[in-house]
Amino acid sequence: MKLHELVPNAGSKKDRKRVGRGPSAGQGKTAGRGTKGAGSRAGEGGHLYRQGGNLPFFRRLPFLRGEGFTPPNQVEYNEVNLDQLSDVFKSAGEVTLEALEKAHLLREPRNPVVVLARGEINVALKVRVHRVSAGAKAKIEKAGGTVELIA
Repeated sequence: MKLHELVPNAGSKKDRKRVGRGPSAGQGKTAGRGTKGAGSRAGEGGHLYRQGGNLPFFRRLPFLRGEGFTPPNQVEYNEVNLDQLSDVFKSAGEVTLEALEKAHLLREPRNPVVVLARGEINVALKVRVHRVSAGAKAKIEKAGGTVELIA
C-alpha cells in the first residue's frame, strides 16, 4: 500500500452544503434562510447579550454589578484535618510538607498548609506547617505531640 492509495472509509466524509449557488442546487435564492425578517439578513446574530427588548440577562442579576470583588492577593491554603493525619501517620513521627505531599494530602503543593481540628488524634506527632487552628493545636498537644509553625 502506498500513500496515494489511501482513501477514507465509504460514507465517512460528507461534502458541506453549498448554499446560495443557484436554483438547481436546492438551496439557491434565499439559501435556506426563509424570506425577509432579521434571520434572513447578514449579521443577524446581533451582539451577544441582546434579547430583543427584554432586559438583558446580566442586568437582571443584582449580584454581578458592583457587589465587591475577589481580592487578587488572598492566600489559598491546603486544608488538612486531624482525621486525615491519624489515617496516614499511624505511629509517632514528623508531619512536614514533604510527608503530606508524599501522602497525597495536598491539593496544590505550592500553597501553604493549615491543619484543622476535624476528627481525633491519638498519636504523638511533631507537626511542622504554616498554620494550625486553635482546636487542632489543643488536640495535638493533648495527644503528646508538638506544633511548630513555619514561615
